[in-house]
Amino acid sequence: MSTLSLDRSGLIVAMDLSHQDRASEDRMQTPLKSVGSGLPREIAAAEAGPASATSTPRASGSDSPAAHQSFLKRVVSFPALLAALLVVAVFVPLRDFNVDPDLWWHLKVGQGILATHRWPTADTYSFTGAGTPWMAYEWLGETLLAATHGRWGLRGLLGLNLALGAAILLALYALAWLRSGNSKPAFAACALLLPLTVGFFTLRPQMLATLFLILTLIMLELFRRGRTGALWLLPPLFLLWVNTHGSFVVGFFALGVYAVSGLREIRWGCLESFRWTAAQRLRLGLVFLFSLMALLVTPYGPKLAGFPMEMAFSHPLVVSSITEWRPIPFNLPVGKIFLALLVGFLLVQIILPLTWQLAETTLFLAGVIAACLHWRFLLVFVPFCAPLLAVILSRWMQPYEPGKDKHALNGLLIAAAVVSMVRFLPTQAQLEQRVARHWPVETVQYIELHPPPQPMFNAYGFGGYLIFGLDGRNKVFIDGRTDLYEPFGVLADYQSITRVAPNALALLWAYNVQSCLVHRDEALATLLTASPVWSRVYADDLAALFVRTQRHLQAGE
Repeated sequence: MSTLSLDRSGLIVAMDLSHQDRASEDRMQTPLKSVGSGLPREIAAAEAGPASATSTPRASGSDSPAAHQSFLKRVVSFPALLAALLVVAVFVPLRDFNVDPDLWWHLKVGQGILATHRWPTADTYSFTGAGTPWMAYEWLGETLLAATHGRWGLRGLLGLNLALGAAILLALYALAWLRSGNSKPAFAACALLLPLTVGFFTLRPQMLATLFLILTLIMLELFRRGRTGALWLLPPLFLLWVNTHGSFVVGFFALGVYAVSGLREIRWGCLESFRWTAAQRLRLGLVFLFSLMALLVTPYGPKLAGFPMEMAFSHPLVVSSITEWRPIPFNLPVGKIFLALLVGFLLVQIILPLTWQLAETTLFLAGVIAACLHWRFLLVFVPFCAPLLAVILSRWMQPYEPGKDKHALNGLLIAAAVVSMVRFLPTQAQLEQRVARHWPVETVQYIELHPPPQPMFNAYGFGGYLIFGLDGRNKVFIDGRTDLYEPFGVLADYQSITRVAPNALALLWAYNVQSCLVHRDEALATLLTASPVWSRVYADDLAALFVRTQRHLQAGE
């Protein structure tokens, strides 16, 4: 897993950002008109061209906080305390282990790869798509999940979820701090944006992808500030990314926006961009080329890199019917927070006309559009938004002053936070109980003792756990791999059955379904209970299992 401490060319973000708070203090003491750019001081004051525009503000000589602070003091500094508070903010909701239904089939796929050292090329888990060509397009994240579960069980998965959630928020904190030069507004920006993201921290490979996106933005920002070595980490990052999640295309979009925005010097109203030097353009071009080449290094060759385009344009039913692919719901708290942020940005720009970089503005607007179209792209909006939000908040927040820091108190509070998190970690038994409340654990135990006739129809949310819990022995009707099921009409038929369409029973007959595992309180369970063709043989608080009793009936009866 990538971390915040990356390389000596300038990516040791968490260790050398504190000097920017000093620069931020100078900026706050400057008349508002002269700092209306909303940018770090060296950008707002740059008039001489790209060399000064990309330099990083540095405290000189003995004025640098890093020159006076030992490593231990930095660990217990006030910015470190803010980072600890962000970790606690992630820990509180994630300790309940509310994972996504897809986790379970991801685990099974990862287990298969680790056991056989082969990557799947066709479906082996369902009877509706058996033998259909299929790629494990998130195989690297799946093997990480499987290895963690194989070594430490459910507690390992919980720990991995907590670690990924904390890493995402700390990387976002580093990005916002780097951009604004002030740790306090960086913390505030992350805290304000946390409600938009924490609902997606459900232990899927996309969490790794979110971390990769933030690291990409950090590298691009460091490159803009003159730390050119940071950019060379992008090709290996894209190598990991393409094998983990299809959102690598967002990273390429960000890289392309940064590259194009510096092709010429621009000053359009509140937007500005400085021209890259010839050496910078060459470096960007080489990094882009090497990153493209990295996309070919997959078990499936270039086909894996083409999957995002196939998903976007060849699966309209998935995009329209899966909740996270729908437009952001403005009637829910997450939508209202999103809308409030947009209104706040607009009001600030009207009251305090700030000048922004063309690249960051383009990314911000793209993030807004993407999130409005598809709820799940809040994970794209947040990294694009955090640096800008931190810059705005820095107008009203005093910078961190190392001389006034209370290291002993900070250390005590950090230690208390760590001890509290360890103290409130759930036990293995508690995790098993939580899993049983949300997934058909008891039903799987019953099926193992009393195998129902096959094939078996199942609720969408149960499919992944059935693949995992029954070790692939019972083939499922459907699971979270919707890209597999839409082309052959299985997804559309599933929706007709669960919505109790007039042809629901006829569709069950057409698939020769002999048993049904559904949610106990869903409409289909009511229909099957009332039908003389079906008999309920098992039920618990979560699920109900039905078997066909009269096979001689004609379809539709």
